[in-house]
Amino acid sequence: MIPLKPPKLAPVIVVYWFLLVYMIAALGWWYIALEKQNTAISNIRLSELKKDDPAYFNRANIITEISNRKSAQYIGEGVTFLAVILIGAVFVYRAARKQFKFSAQQQNFMMAITHELKTPIAIAQLNLQTLQKRKLDTDKQEKLIANTLYEADRLNILCNNILFASQLDAGGYAAVTQKINMTDLLENGVDDCKIRFPDRIFSEQIQADAFLQGDAFLLQMLVNNLLENAVKYAPKEESINVQLSITNGFIKLSIADKGAGIADLEKKKIFNKFYRSGNENIRKAQGTGLGLYLCKKIVDAHNGNISVTDNQPNGSIFAVIFKYDNRG
Repeated sequence: MIPLKPPKLAPVIVVYWFLLVYMIAALGWWYIALEKQNTAISNIRLSELKKDDPAYFNRANIITEISNRKSAQYIGEGVTFLAVILIGAVFVYRAARKQFKFSAQQQNFMMAITHELKTPIAIAQLNLQTLQKRKLDTDKQEKLIANTLYEADRLNILCNNILFASQLDAGGYAAVTQKINMTDLLENGVDDCKIRFPDRIFSEQIQADAFLQGDAFLLQMLVNNLLENAVKYAPKEESINVQLSITNGFIKLSIADKGAGIADLEKKKIFNKFYRSGNENIRKAQGTGLGLYLCKKIVDAHNGNISVTDNQPNGSIFAVIFKYDNRG
């Protein structure tokens, strides 16, 4: 995949700084002009006073005080306007950079999603054409059918992620809350992964009867995305550790891999929409940047907490905590 280049910021930055400098220079120019006017008016009023007038010094002091108050007023107003301009400039600059970055991520997402959609479709099409045109023995037919079903499942999961992300943004998904056995749901997810990834090793420590109130579809999507994320980044020869436990009224789901791990600076960013860890230009792992974003949204919708920590000596541990429902 060749990522699209992000929009060029240089022309926008030049115009932005030009306007900012122009506004500050205009503010300074108006201050100087007003101060000159204030000084000129003060001098004229002083020149109109008669020096032999007994109240000369009192009137002169009053004129000077008025002039000083005007100068202080100009300085106060100027500093206030300058602060407003600088605060607004910082806000606009950060918002613009964020928008450009988000736009670049969207462009990369479109490239990634196109690749992710085309690959399973092309493989399934090739497998079906092979079955149609050639007479294969039973074992080869079963392998091709299994591979086609795997790509179909992969396409289905991808489409579910995209559709659900769109529904989340539009506020169009209505959760169906019921009592869910997280134990069964997790075991089904692991069994499905074993079928789809027969060459991967899964280590399981799953406690029985871990019930919680939630949406079965969303929780299954959560489990699938976390498991697929571990499969995507963990070496094939290393096992993926799946744990589910109940402690102090809380259910803890933990999925640990022994991959390259995640840098500390990226641990919070990976749950952002479209964000993908690593360098976009040299990344080899498949993905769209939606999986962990959806995981965070699903966990938040269930009043839970999701976090990522380092696995020792290498890799990552994704942990999700829900409130345990011990009602019968």
